[in-house]
Amino acid sequence: MIKHPVKVHPSKALLKREDQLAWKMAAVATDKVAVEKPVQEMIINRIIDNAAVAIAAINRRPVVSARGMALGHAKKGGATVFGVKPGTTVSPEWAAWANGTAVRELDMHDTFLAADYSHPGDNIPPILAVAQTMERSGRDLIRGLATGYELHIDLVRAICLHEHRVDHIAHLCPAQAAGIGTLLGLKQEVIFQAIQQALHTSVTFRQSRKGEISSWKAYAPAHAGKLAVEAVDRCMRGEGAPSPIYEGEDSVIAWVLSGRTQADSKGRSTVYDPTYYEVPLPGAGEPKRAILDSYTKEHSAEYQSQALIDLAFRMRETIGNLEAIKTITIHTSHHTHYVIGTGANDPQKMDPKASRETLDHSIMYIFAVALQDGRWHHVDSYAPKRAGRADTVRLWHKIETREDPEWTRKYHSRDPDELAFGGRVEITMNDGSVIVDELGVANAHPNGARPFGRAEYIHKFRTLTEGAVTAREANRFLEAVQDLPRLKAGELSALNVVLPAGGLLDAKPGIF
Repeated sequence: MIKHPVKVHPSKALLKREDQLAWKMAAVATDKVAVEKPVQEMIINRIIDNAAVAIAAINRRPVVSARGMALGHAKKGGATVFGVKPGTTVSPEWAAWANGTAVRELDMHDTFLAADYSHPGDNIPPILAVAQTMERSGRDLIRGLATGYELHIDLVRAICLHEHRVDHIAHLCPAQAAGIGTLLGLKQEVIFQAIQQALHTSVTFRQSRKGEISSWKAYAPAHAGKLAVEAVDRCMRGEGAPSPIYEGEDSVIAWVLSGRTQADSKGRSTVYDPTYYEVPLPGAGEPKRAILDSYTKEHSAEYQSQALIDLAFRMRETIGNLEAIKTITIHTSHHTHYVIGTGANDPQKMDPKASRETLDHSIMYIFAVALQDGRWHHVDSYAPKRAGRADTVRLWHKIETREDPEWTRKYHSRDPDELAFGGRVEITMNDGSVIVDELGVANAHPNGARPFGRAEYIHKFRTLTEGAVTAREANRFLEAVQDLPRLKAGELSALNVVLPAGGLLDAKPGIF
């Protein structure tokens, strides 16, 4: 990996194209290096994972609405939509919208956490939609997804969006555009322009994950995918983009991220911050392996809650009477405390009438339910009746989080063996006794007690799709996806999972 310095340059500096981050990303996208077997196998795992969570969410309102909008943009020879019969296809940007929403709705697919946060599986819907529409092969799709994952994760390693309250799709959309470029074998110039357009159009803010969290949390990555498809389409037709989008004096880094201060010490003029980001990218001929550093979720909840859910399961065995608990303190990382903990200062995170999306971002609620139930279910654990249970509310309101510098350090560690996303829990009982336990990574994490392999991905798929699709359809999909490298051009519709007739809810009418 080569670390590339990225900082603001004034327009008069005339920063050369080859020195711009977007150009270097496009070089990675056009590098024809072979995809290694472990990466190929993990890509298949993640396609299975995406399909599992998408079908589990197939009739939830946001997914139904997104599907309804997509079906209003039918296109012969287009892309498939999760659940819908393969003969019905839509324009690829709308398939990316519908399928991306389905994948993201339950917050249960893969994750990568570093300087910023990401769900790199969000790269799959738009790249797959374009692959189906343009009749590409399974190998083409694998190459495109390897690029999408690589560039997305590399940006997340280096550039923190959250500290500026920018939503993480600003890293996702450029990676999706680059992955589509690799899939289609586009020239570096075209991918360069598409990456810049994608970033320019996808800078949004984290209010989507703050306060009263709505369905836009699921829509946001899907919207990025739609924007990425549209950006590539425009640039294939010869259109350009704002440039340099990362380093320009009125760029994203300059005005949205850590790029400039407003005035010098005497208040005379704008000055540029001399600091810079260092973005690691594969060198020429270096394989794209970033997907192997990401990890999926066993439980349908924010990733920082995964290890704490597993820890709750373990601690409940030694507590006995949960009503005898006086207080619970979760010592954890800065992110967990301030985003899903009491450090967020969101009263909604303590409200039993809060939306599912808000409860999903409340570690206090999640830990209480996991402690009481000893299980976590993507539907039952969020049901309004479950959230409103009196004993749950009592326990929930005894929980607080505190930032622990050591857990923050582990959260940002560059050592994969030290990287941790969990915490230490102290439970004080009414009699004064204290029960303490800690867990750094979830059981399903590559360094966890039960790391996910192909068998676990398939089990997750069968569990989440049971009752929604027939056994025959599940078997057909699993056979097709595991044969992905051998799928020929025009055969990628086999990666859609179809529900039986009458199994899909209809959307409310809108404009489309």
